[in-house]
Amino acid sequence: MLFRSPAKPLLDVDRLRKTFSHAGTAAVERVSLALGEGELLALLGPSGCGKTTTLRMIGGFEDPDEGSVTFEGRDITHLPPESRGIGFVFQDYALFPHLSVLDNVKFGLRKLPRAEANARAQEMLRLVGLADLGKRRPHQLSGGQQQRVALARALAVAPKLILLDEPFSNLDAKMRVETRQEVRKLLKETGSAGILVTHDQEEALALADRIAVMDAGRVVQMGTPDEIYRNPVSEFVANFIGRSNILTGTANGMNVQTAFGNLPMSRAANGAVTLAVRPEQIMLDADPNGAAIITGREFRGHDQIYWVQEGDDCLIVISGPGQQHAIGTRVTMRICDCVVPLT
Repeated sequence: MLFRSPAKPLLDVDRLRKTFSHAGTAAVERVSLALGEGELLALLGPSGCGKTTTLRMIGGFEDPDEGSVTFEGRDITHLPPESRGIGFVFQDYALFPHLSVLDNVKFGLRKLPRAEANARAQEMLRLVGLADLGKRRPHQLSGGQQQRVALARALAVAPKLILLDEPFSNLDAKMRVETRQEVRKLLKETGSAGILVTHDQEEALALADRIAVMDAGRVVQMGTPDEIYRNPVSEFVANFIGRSNILTGTANGMNVQTAFGNLPMSRAANGAVTLAVRPEQIMLDADPNGAAIITGREFRGHDQIYWVQEGDDCLIVISGPGQQHAIGTRVTMRICDCVVPLT
């Protein structure tokens, strides 16, 4: 399946394929995508779906069996990483422990005069908020600070594209949230495009301009975070991006008959359909005669998750903090938005 965005993309990946001899099946199966200048794209999927292999082929760390990579109109498919003009931030940051922070950032600037390289590295450290830490060694920094040094080093050579391989995986939850927003801001300020590999759906939704969802070596859906979340094309995407309740019904155009009555759909379909219903689309009304019963509850402060049993079906419902129901309460469920037919 082909996915294209800009008419004249900064990066054009065409039908990349990679098979490792020990695996037998393709790790990446004809992946095609395009990236515009200044755009942030997330490759999102479970472990083993091919996202890191795709990124490594774009960066030149793996050679594809088939397909091509074009960057700024130049075929770079078989060029080594250092000849591509692309920045790379590794999962473990790959900082040199024997060098100072400033010298780590200067590492890619060895062809510049010393004074110019120093000035450029200092500017990058200022940009990432570490201007006063240039003399420290990497082990004297926190994980978040090390991540910013790695980003400063990648940005120092002014690349038009930076590849980020699970760059926040070594940070705690609070630091991940803070750092990923800093990274997005920095990339937007410098105008660098970025491709982020992640298995964290929240990270992809928060950071990316577009998301490419991958499964079994293929891109199965691409779009903006809003498009992917609101209109998943398959049960896999519906369940991987957030949570979904999977229902069945009989469709007739833009409407579908379900156990919840006749409901509007986000796109037309006919006949038997499988539907995705997000937990926040369901409303609960306390009703002593209701056919459903609350079997579980998880309070999360800003909202609550309920597990609701009706017959053989168990649905997940997310409600705001103002709607309180105890476990064992009988309820009636209502769906308050368009449901999504899946392929």
